[in-house]
Amino acid sequence: MTYVVTEPCIKCKYTDCVDVCPVDCFHEGPNCLVIDPEECIDCSLCVSECPVEAIQAEDDVPEEQRDFIALNAELARQWPVIATSKAPPPDADQWAETQNKRRLLER
Repeated sequence: MTYVVTEPCIKCKYTDCVDVCPVDCFHEGPNCLVIDPEECIDCSLCVSECPVEAIQAEDDVPEEQRDFIALNAELARQWPVIATSKAPPPDADQWAETQNKRRLLER
């Protein structure tokens, strides 16, 4: 089992999770993060660090978000590793409670 970044991360891109990851499995895109399932060691340290609860165990990803499992694997191969946290986008807090952000994902 691996951990998966789901839709709530889009447009928020908080990076608190990155600092606690012992294996640098996070990859950064234009407006969200993903987890490389090949690198993730299932430690779960990142889960509690995410302020928008976007990180879930693969087995716990809700049905309507299941496509994010494959999306994390795909985008992790394309996006660079992020190993240290950085400031979130200036409007991140405004997007934190927004639902249905999938269409806003920038590849």
